[in-house]
Amino acid sequence: MRRMARPSKKKAVRRVAARRPSPATRSAKPSPGRLYDAAASKRVAADVARWTAEVLAKGLAKTPLRRPRYETDSGIPVPAVVTAADRAAESPDALGLPGEFPFTRGVQPTMYRGRLWTMRQFAGFGSPADTNGRFKYLIGHGMTGLSTAFDMPALMGYDADHPMSLGEVGKEGVAVSSLKDFEILFDGIALDKVTTSMTINASAIVALCMYIAVGEQQGVPMAKLGGTIQNDMLKEFIAQKEWVVPPRPAVRIVIDMIEFCAKHMPKWHAVSISGYHIREAGATAVQELAFTLADGIGYVEECVKRGMDVDAIAPSLSFFWDVHNDFFEEVAKFRAARRIWARVMRDRFGAKDPRSMQLRTHAQTAGVSLTAQQPYNNVVRTALQALAAVLGGTQSLHTNSLDETYALPTEGAVTLALRTQQIIGYESGVDRVVDPLAGSYFVEYLTDETEARAMDYLRRIDEMGGIIRAVEEQYPQKEIGESAYRYQREIEQGDRVIVGVNAFKSEKDAPMQLLKIDEKVRDEQVARLAEVRAKRDGRAVKAALAKVEAAARGTDNLMPPVLEGVKAYCTLGEVCDVFRKVWGQYREGGAF
Repeated sequence: MRRMARPSKKKAVRRVAARRPSPATRSAKPSPGRLYDAAASKRVAADVARWTAEVLAKGLAKTPLRRPRYETDSGIPVPAVVTAADRAAESPDALGLPGEFPFTRGVQPTMYRGRLWTMRQFAGFGSPADTNGRFKYLIGHGMTGLSTAFDMPALMGYDADHPMSLGEVGKEGVAVSSLKDFEILFDGIALDKVTTSMTINASAIVALCMYIAVGEQQGVPMAKLGGTIQNDMLKEFIAQKEWVVPPRPAVRIVIDMIEFCAKHMPKWHAVSISGYHIREAGATAVQELAFTLADGIGYVEECVKRGMDVDAIAPSLSFFWDVHNDFFEEVAKFRAARRIWARVMRDRFGAKDPRSMQLRTHAQTAGVSLTAQQPYNNVVRTALQALAAVLGGTQSLHTNSLDETYALPTEGAVTLALRTQQIIGYESGVDRVVDPLAGSYFVEYLTDETEARAMDYLRRIDEMGGIIRAVEEQYPQKEIGESAYRYQREIEQGDRVIVGVNAFKSEKDAPMQLLKIDEKVRDEQVARLAEVRAKRDGRAVKAALAKVEAAARGTDNLMPPVLEGVKAYCTLGEVCDVFRKVWGQYREGGAF
């Protein structure tokens, strides 16, 4: 159960925001190397003052504002107009050029002129054979990267036949328990020809080792495998709540995987630092940005403590963002994220390689914004969110399907979601220029304000002793809980309009065709698991699990013994049981 954050802390945040000067105040301060001509900016400021007193005042008298105040979803004030006068103090260094520090305008110099973003559609349901069929269907319809969802038992480190798995096998993602399931899942898919994203965290080390083993069966060495595994355990403790062991050993496993992939899998991203689930839990855009970057900083700190060279591991890190409804704030969030990360990696960690300073981005439209009421409205929401991600400069994108508030998507719904990306990419023209909104007075103002507020959070987390300590004290959890509560109150009181939910309602919604998971999936999974256990070499399994336990109790990297174990057909649950035995099973205390 969550409650709002401590009032004293929140008031302090508001006081910080209140002290922050307005755009006009900032522009009055001299700054070397300003982007705009000082004399011209002064004339514009005078013109704005005249316009405010004469034109705007008359307009307000005739047509009062619809709201008492205008601000973004994160509470950033939105001025009536933003002009060159408000940007007078801006330095050219704040923007840079595409592909150069601080990467505000994008991590690649050509961006979509050279290559469109990777179009991924989340796929995973039922049995491995079901999902294999969906993979092939999507590839045939133009998808350029696989994105794999796993069911709840796999996410929580249980096999299909475990009592905790009852009723959940294959329901919200594909069911996997052993290497045999991975062999079926990627049957007929050349792993050296696709990149694969796997959304799995607490048991991610097992999933990655199974993927490596399938690649070897195909004759594809691990060095040639390309893709990403989410593997962001700090985010799990903050927001999604799918874990096996406590925070510190969970982070140790993540660092083992980063270290292993840096040495042996140069095309693989060992962690996708995820703001998506933080946002879906109720965070604002600013909180999503701050807590996600704090997680990234935490992982880099742990790697450096272990003696790793920052330039050896940072290029393999990637980030995963939510894209919500506040269009311009979302664009600004992507741009601010790149700029903050570039500066942190250079100035805090001493990175020298420009690739270490590049924040690589996957984005997904906001599942939490989809409504069960008038579900076809979700097509419009998804299109606007996808466009914001593209204008923000994402390298990879997933668009949600209109029926996902009811069930996993049908083929028709997921095809429409993919077509949304393709229309943006091939018909809208947004691919023809890099960072088309750069220089927009409003977008640059929002980028600066988003960055400043995120940096306030990062400073407070540093003062606590870092993100791991902050998570243990449940600081991010409390902040997100308050934001979620406030958002829901706004909807219930009618202060925030959700079309079809609390305004513009319909008497009857159009019928939906839903994807249903047959209960026989569990029976098939349990039977296959029993067959695997009957045929495997029991002594090899026992020996492999003993090596996993020895590594967990010591300091050896866990990847080699886990890889040996999955090749011997140790199950996902058996490996996770070793972790639970060594470190204990985590239970979160209440936050009040």
